[in-house]
Amino acid sequence: MTSEVFNPLSRKPSPKTDSKELAKKGEWTKLVLIGIVVVYLALVLLVPAINVFVQAFDGGIEGFLETIRQREFVNALKLTLLMAAIAVPLNTVFGICAALALARKRFPGRTLLISIIDLPFSVSPIVAGLMIVLLYGRNGWFGPLLESAGIKIIFAIPGMLLATIFVTLPFVAREVLPVLEEMGPELEEAAKTLGASSWQVFWRVTLPSIRWGLLYGLILTNARAMGEFGAIVVVSGSIRGKTQTLPLFVEEAYKQYQTQSAYAAAVLLALLAVVTLVLKEILERKTAIKDAE
Repeated sequence: MTSEVFNPLSRKPSPKTDSKELAKKGEWTKLVLIGIVVVYLALVLLVPAINVFVQAFDGGIEGFLETIRQREFVNALKLTLLMAAIAVPLNTVFGICAALALARKRFPGRTLLISIIDLPFSVSPIVAGLMIVLLYGRNGWFGPLLESAGIKIIFAIPGMLLATIFVTLPFVAREVLPVLEEMGPELEEAAKTLGASSWQVFWRVTLPSIRWGLLYGLILTNARAMGEFGAIVVVSGSIRGKTQTLPLFVEEAYKQYQTQSAYAAAVLLALLAVVTLVLKEILERKTAIKDAE
């Protein structure tokens, strides 16, 4: 007979010990990942945002209020709001129509249309502005014809609107399209068989179903319209008091060493974004209350 020598190191750990060790490792992993995320957000978002507010109010409330009362500042704010007020509704209508056509129809060139809608995502905003200049500038394809008609596109509000509409084109369509595809046409077809008209189907079936995707598309479109810089700076000429939006005002003020004016404009842009998010939250809560009723 062979005698087995007892080796305490060869004893296998109990399942309870393994589970406790795995649980501890999992907790440490979670803490490390959370710490990395917090540090990253602090460095990229939180610290720069705090610095903007500190610099904007460096001269006190009086200095901040004096800055936002400047004529150039007020003109830039009005122009920024005008860009958003025109581009957002137009791209909302286009986005809904394009998403409905792509989700409910199969036609030749469908893939090409999706690629065209996604074009502003892949093209640099500066290139987009240059394309508009090459089309509507004085030496562009349509420039002489427009000049003879007395219509000014480049270095004027129409060119800025074209640039803003171009860069904000895809957001509503790309947010609504997946919702429509997931929803399917069954509810709409059922409503039609019950005698509902096309408008009734849209307002009472389609629109309530896509409202969250549409809402997020509107928020993204509005944020991009108010914060666009690259395309606008090419087509506007950044004429102070005439074709300067708030982002262009920030750049010009910073170049002129008007630090508080630049940061004050940045704070106002941030507050406009916050207002948009607050309105979104209010709308979501009201919609949730109506759905619960």
